[in-house]
Amino acid sequence: MQFYDHLPQDHQLGRVYRYGAGFMGLLLLVFGILGLTDRLAFFSTSGEHVLGLSSNGSLSVISIVAAAVLIVGAVIGGNIASTINFAMGVIFVLSGAVNLALLDTQANFLAFRFQNVMFSFVVGIMLVTFGAYGRVSGGLPHDNPYWRARHPEQARAETEARERAALAATRSDVRTPIGTGVR
Repeated sequence: MQFYDHLPQDHQLGRVYRYGAGFMGLLLLVFGILGLTDRLAFFSTSGEHVLGLSSNGSLSVISIVAAAVLIVGAVIGGNIASTINFAMGVIFVLSGAVNLALLDTQANFLAFRFQNVMFSFVVGIMLVTFGAYGRVSGGLPHDNPYWRARHPEQARAETEARERAALAATRSDVRTPIGTGVR
């Protein structure tokens, strides 16, 4: 049994997970590549500006690795992409908090500035949202695959009721005499 076998294989929600991971991955990949092509010092605490953010070689490499993880999640899709989005989002939010505390210190080895902290928070919240979308809520619709996985008996009963209603509708259409004016 695989780790994700117990999770529902969603349909429409997978696009949200894939597009979210892919978009953020591409954004980070561009940022990281531009930082490396500028030949930034790896451990500079002052950093250089890349796309409006401060960066150094270390942050560029970390950005490329994070981008690779997100892009792999986008390629795989489904529940794995959702989980990767959520986990990476949490990592980005935590990174923003830690680097906020390290601003203007010698321990700021990723050359973060306030713009980087805000970027980290925004990207983190977006990734958590992409990862949690359709999975976490008290008011999920009954056709949501995660609601169905959490309430299998009720989902089965609703499916059977829909099938009985469809069968009854089919039978009543067959019995309606032609030309009686019933529509």
